[in-house]
Amino acid sequence: MTRNPLTLVPNIITIARIAAIVPISAFILAEDPILRAVALSLYVLAAASDWVDGYLARAWDQYSDLGRMLDPIADKILVIILITILAWDRSLSALDLFPAVAILFRETFIPGLREFLGNKTVVLPVTKLAKWKTTIQLVALGLVIAEGIMPVLGIVADIVLWIAGIITLWTGWDYLRASWPHLSGIGK
Repeated sequence: MTRNPLTLVPNIITIARIAAIVPISAFILAEDPILRAVALSLYVLAAASDWVDGYLARAWDQYSDLGRMLDPIADKILVIILITILAWDRSLSALDLFPAVAILFRETFIPGLREFLGNKTVVLPVTKLAKWKTTIQLVALGLVIAEGIMPVLGIVADIVLWIAGIITLWTGWDYLRASWPHLSGIGK
């Protein structure tokens, strides 16, 4: 008997992570310290749910194509929309925009590359560094949100954001290099 993927707990958690970006964004844009603290709390739960849904999928053997498709999309939606919101409300400084734009570029370019290569039946497996990249991005953005409540975190947030930007570019370069034979015609 095939289970409905919408009833699987890991998928419900992933969908909730996607939905959480709406109140997180609204609370950040409200420019109220209490609502920003609520946004931070929701964000921490959403970011942590990335690990929880994967753990539960493995522990309960609740894998599905829907979950495999939605999980990386949920991460990208959370990161991309949050960077946009934090740039809009000026939580990101002009210098912070350099790693932020690097993250936005990689988070849109690599899925497009994967989609293109998928048509050629080429798979780019997710590397351990790419998994760490997501974690560091999520931590960096959490620190930027928290900086709006606790300005003392400013330098730490900036450093972690730059580290996230560098690792993001590094993993993007690794994927591009691995796919180059298929893009250049050399791998045909």
